[in-house]
Amino acid sequence: MMGLILTFAIAHSGLASLRMAAEAKIGARLYRVIFALVSIPLAVVLLIYFFNHRYDGVQLWNVQGISGVNEFVLVLSAISFLFLYPATFNLTEVAAIKKPEVHLFETGITRICRHPQMIGQCLWGIAHALWLGTSFTVTTAIALVIYHLFAVWHGDRRLFKRYGDAFLAVKARTSILPFVAIAQGRQQLVFSEFVRPAYIGVAITVVLFRWLHPIAIGAAANVNW
Repeated sequence: MMGLILTFAIAHSGLASLRMAAEAKIGARLYRVIFALVSIPLAVVLLIYFFNHRYDGVQLWNVQGISGVNEFVLVLSAISFLFLYPATFNLTEVAAIKKPEVHLFETGITRICRHPQMIGQCLWGIAHALWLGTSFTVTTAIALVIYHLFAVWHGDRRLFKRYGDAFLAVKARTSILPFVAIAQGRQQLVFSEFVRPAYIGVAITVVLFRWLHPIAIGAAANVNW
């Protein structure tokens, strides 16, 4: 699992670091297609392997029979997806229908946290490690969080390279840890920014993921990995 995560990290962040140079040579749309053709299959392999081996290793704890734990894990998982998937707001760009661009966001969930995917991954890891309680799951969660912490540094570095002082201004008004910039008065919540189709779409996706979860696990079990 560590090898799979390392492979994904090298491919995903490596291609991200080449974005500016690649787009200048082959265009933004073709770069996006190549990025997706590399990243998505690797992510699918990770998910299948995780599903099939989630109970491997040592059982460190078992809290599945404790009242309220299931509900807590479900709520934490749902919140994690609200942080994980704001990156898909511009779906036409993700699909390369519209020219993909790099955006310097400072609205919505970015006011809460400058790197919401990292927070979402941490919450996802806590929820799944708590529920499954195996050394395999704990190792997977820690490895994914470490990669996302690297991605925070890497992402900030790429944004500074592209936007310079404009990024530094946004960085000064936002925080990596949720709500810190708001608590310090450097940022404020604008609730109207959360009333948009993208957030509704993410909420619907959370419900669909919950419904499809056992189906996905069953399908992954048919793959002999």
